[in-house]
Amino acid sequence: MIEHSTIEAENAKRIKALEADYNALGEHLDRRGIRIDAIRDKVAAYGVAVPSWGVGTGGTRFARFPGAGEPRHIFDKLEDCGVIQSLTRATPTVSLHIPWDKAPAADLLAAGAKQGLRFDAMNSNTFQDQPDQKHSYKFGSLSHADRATRQQAVDHNIECIEIGQALGSKALTVWIGDGSNFPGQTDFTRQFERYLDAMKQVYAALPDDWRVFTEHKMFEPAFYSTVVQDWGTNYLIAKELGDKAMCLVDLGHHAPNVNIEMIVARLIQFGKLGGFHFNDSKYGDDDLDTGSIDPYRLFLVFNELVGAEGKAGFNPAHMLDQSHNVTDPIESLMVSAMEVQRAYAQAALVDRAALAGYQDGHDALMATATLKAGFRTDVEPILAMARLRAGGAIDPVATYRASGYRARVAAVRPKVTGSGGGIV
Repeated sequence: MIEHSTIEAENAKRIKALEADYNALGEHLDRRGIRIDAIRDKVAAYGVAVPSWGVGTGGTRFARFPGAGEPRHIFDKLEDCGVIQSLTRATPTVSLHIPWDKAPAADLLAAGAKQGLRFDAMNSNTFQDQPDQKHSYKFGSLSHADRATRQQAVDHNIECIEIGQALGSKALTVWIGDGSNFPGQTDFTRQFERYLDAMKQVYAALPDDWRVFTEHKMFEPAFYSTVVQDWGTNYLIAKELGDKAMCLVDLGHHAPNVNIEMIVARLIQFGKLGGFHFNDSKYGDDDLDTGSIDPYRLFLVFNELVGAEGKAGFNPAHMLDQSHNVTDPIESLMVSAMEVQRAYAQAALVDRAALAGYQDGHDALMATATLKAGFRTDVEPILAMARLRAGGAIDPVATYRASGYRARVAAVRPKVTGSGGGIV
């Protein structure tokens, strides 16, 4: 969808400056005992999944303002995801949401292959009612008081596994909106018991080489209580279900000022970190662009991840999860993918031997300065060089705008109107 000649032409404008910046950074890193090419290769090997729903325009509980050239269906979504991958070379996989993205597996595989994309974790949807479903999820799904409603939700999750098997996926992500809005509305214990019983049925349907990621969320759409409200409950679920059950950490699903990197460290320590939904937040589950509010927190999360590399069984899944209300979703997702790569590269620069020495020697100032040395390093030349060598764009956003892609698809994709809220 983006002509390679466009990428080459835009790269030609910037390659000389990039080479100069890359060589200068290489000299700087040499003095710190770091080989720049080694960091570049680590970055080039790293990928983050794009959520299929992320390429559409989001919304709030109050309104949704349609964007130009929004995807009409999963095949348009895959085209947009292909654009992101062709320019960033950082998003080789797509995470589908069922039933939004339901289509024949052969057609999905062919469309993905055309765009050079594979399929990541499957996402089930029991937080909204579909036109053809028999039982409503207004008062819950996997934890609903009605057995038939719970079974409907279980069956849907098993269907997602079956679809994923046909696509080469290896994981199911389960997030539920179940909870309560008033004190006394539900019995916390019985509600959680029903959830566990339902999830055990889903777990039993997992293929041997699959994992299930359960996702906690402090609030929304339930505002008094949620069934899976924090990482502690999430950990209990993973322990209760078994070895294939892991915890997914969404960066926006915590109260302001919660120490998310410490949560990550705890889950790594006990072998239950399944993966991430990367975004950013100011107040709660804002689903803002990754790194747009607190890039240092993102770096600190990756500091824990880099420190755990090589541990047995350590293989977290990485995915973006954002809502784009005022920007071009493709541009936001490209920038976010690069921000995740940036945090990874910066964390890879941390002198871990020195850090451990300062920690053991109780030198708090030098320990934090060691982290800051990695965070403050401008690794942009490394990211750009990794993209260039992989056939991507030195400046993905500028190249995307030069391509005229959004105007082309807007000419054939009608605006999607509506007064309801979008995905948030």
